[in-house]
Formats: sequence, C-alpha cells, structure tokens
Amino acid sequence: MKNAHRITTYLFLISTVLAVFASCSSSKPEKAIPVTNFDINRYLGTWYEIARFDFRFEKDLDNTSAQYKLDDAGNVIVLNSGYNYKKNTWEKADGLAKFRGDKNTAALKVSFFGPFYSGYNVISMDDNYQYALIAGKNLDYLWILAREKTIPDDVKANFLKVAQEIGYDTNRLIWVKQDRTNNPYLQDRK
Repeated sequence: MKNAHRITTYLFLISTVLAVFASCSSSKPEKAIPVTNFDINRYLGTWYEIARFDFRFEKDLDNTSAQYKLDDAGNVIVLNSGYNYKKNTWEKADGLAKFRGDKNTAALKVSFFGPFYSGYNVISMDDNYQYALIAGKNLDYLWILAREKTIPDDVKANFLKVAQEIGYDTNRLIWVKQDRTNNPYLQDRK
C-alpha cells in the first residue's frame, strides 16, 4: 500500500513538472504568424520599446530598450534595460534567445531565468528592419519596437490592426516614454 501511494505521488509530481514546463514553452497565440525570410543579422542591435502590455518584469519601467547580438553558437544574447521611475534607477535583464526551428522564420524562444523559455515571435516588420511587432507566448504579451524612439502613425496603425486581427486587446498597450538619454546599459551590441 505504501509503495502504491509513493508511485501515485511520484507520478503526480512528474505530471505537475511536465505541465509547468509545457506552459513555459508555449510558443505563440494561435493566429500569430512569425515573419518568414527573416535575417537575424539585420535584426541585431538596439531596439526601443514603443509600446507593450504591462507585466511584472517591466512594471514601472520607461525608456526601455532591447539589445541583441549573436553568441558563437548562433544564439541571440539579449539585454533589456529601462528606467524604474519609482525607484529612480536603471535596471537590466540579461537573457538568451534561440530559434524554435528554421532560422529564416522569426519564431524564437527567450529565457531570462535559466531553463524557462517563452515565445518571442516577430509577427510584423518593415522591409528595412526599422519597426517590429512582437507577439509573446499568448495574448498577454505584445510589444512594438523601433530603431528610433518614435514610430510613424501609419506603421503604428498597421501594427495595431495586425494585433487586433490576432485577438489582442490593443487598449491594454502602454505607450512607453522615451525621454532619457543616459541609459548606462545602452551600447552598440552588433
């Protein structure tokens, strides 16, 4: 009887761990289609966060940016940074992104916490790699990025339309202030 209880407990723990890992590896919202003919080398460098859905890891941050460069294995080293306006301090988060499949498709997974990865999908982008719409693992994660601290109205309108068609509630977007120039983490990372 004791062994049966141990086996049941063991199976329950394994099932729970597998469920947690499965939820962490979820890749994208159903209708989000990652960009194809993607060139990671053109995507590298600095991107400014124009808008995002707020979540705990970016809470109270403005002047946020993401910087990408390749490591020797072809993975993307990520440095996210921003200014915490409540604490009056710059913050950063280091991460690693890997392609989930074909390197010509902008479907990646990113981790800031060891073995836990989440979806990072470029779902709309201009031909010059100046503006990008990023879908996370589900409809709770969305970002608009640009190479400059502003974005043209026509690009903004197009990205909002694409996001809404996928199922995002774009009223939840926070439009990020980009008014500081002294980010100590901002550097050319190509």
